[in-house]
Amino acid sequence: MNQLGLFCSRCSAKLAFRYEQLKCSCGGTLLVDYDLEQIRRNVKKEALQTRYPSMWRYKELLPVRSPEAIISLGEGWTPLLRLQAWEHKLPLRQLWIKREEQNPTGSFKSRGFSVAVSLLREAGALKAAVPSNGNAAGALAAYAGHAGIQAYVFIPLDCPPLIVQECPLYGAHTFLVDGLIHDAAAIIEVGKQEQGWVNVGTLKEPGRVEGKKTMGFELAEQLGWTLPDVIIFPTGGGSGVIGMWKAYQELKTLGWIDGDMPRFVCVQEKGCQPLVDGLGARGKLAAAQIPDVTEASPTGMRVPNPPDLELILSIIEQSGGTAIALSKEQIAEAALALGSQGISSSPEGSAAWAGMLSLCDSGWLHPTDSVVLFNTSHAMKYAILDAKSQMPVIKNYGDFLQRLK
Repeated sequence: MNQLGLFCSRCSAKLAFRYEQLKCSCGGTLLVDYDLEQIRRNVKKEALQTRYPSMWRYKELLPVRSPEAIISLGEGWTPLLRLQAWEHKLPLRQLWIKREEQNPTGSFKSRGFSVAVSLLREAGALKAAVPSNGNAAGALAAYAGHAGIQAYVFIPLDCPPLIVQECPLYGAHTFLVDGLIHDAAAIIEVGKQEQGWVNVGTLKEPGRVEGKKTMGFELAEQLGWTLPDVIIFPTGGGSGVIGMWKAYQELKTLGWIDGDMPRFVCVQEKGCQPLVDGLGARGKLAAAQIPDVTEASPTGMRVPNPPDLELILSIIEQSGGTAIALSKEQIAEAALALGSQGISSSPEGSAAWAGMLSLCDSGWLHPTDSVVLFNTSHAMKYAILDAKSQMPVIKNYGDFLQRLK
């Protein structure tokens, strides 16, 4: 059985494990604490090779105490694809893309909700609610449905319709919100006591960061227990970056890896770039008003007020990384570039590609760097419902030739 506690990411206070209320009295985020010395004695990384290829191969480093509580749809162990042709075109030593769109719900959110819903089941929860720009809602809906837990999802009105429509197909109570993700979160906070909801929003419970942490474990294992020089990750609430940073700290303590941490690059879309702006403020963060980001696209990157901006910025700075914001046009061009290589990329994954190109152009990336991009979801989740109306209609080959002109 896992020996669990919590520690504060800001003041390092140690607390007993709990399923909710993950803010320390100092304002820092509480993260899961393991007895890593016990794990080091009992688990060898070589033993993982015989385990089933899912993220639950790292079960000793996940916070579910009872194996019977695990809710899994087969998430994790996604392909790591090397893009050797592009290594010859770009000033990079190695280039890889981690294909998170191949998770059960079509995005990396499957990982977080596998653990989060397992903890809900372990705690005996009956209802869960999440504010989401789309993919988190679909993932909660699927995993809660599999667990027999009622899911309530609150999604901004302008989010991709196909993502919205998948939620009731999984049995979730689905509500569109006239506002942004923080407006959806406010609804849950007001109603959670009366409705009996557990809020499984970003950094509101321990499971989602821990599930996303497995991306870091997998990446290290797939690269032969080495680390890339740079990880480029599309970032909204930031739990993916927090999780991977935590994963590498744990692996170092276990003695499974050594060497420098990767430089973390967080990519965002222009118009909603709190990480870029936060780094520009050089640590002088104001308790600012939430900015108007209505011009930003409704993707997972559109989070104007991340739950722990200070923690994400500290990870970027400690790793020697950076944050970059891309235009809609750069992201759209990147989607076509990845699509032409057979990779179905969401706007978030496309932003990672666009960010990589921009950092090559600026010289921030070096010819000696090995770089891993994360494609966090697939393109079709963002498809337009009336896509046929945007495509050319032909009756014969003559029409086809005319279209070519």
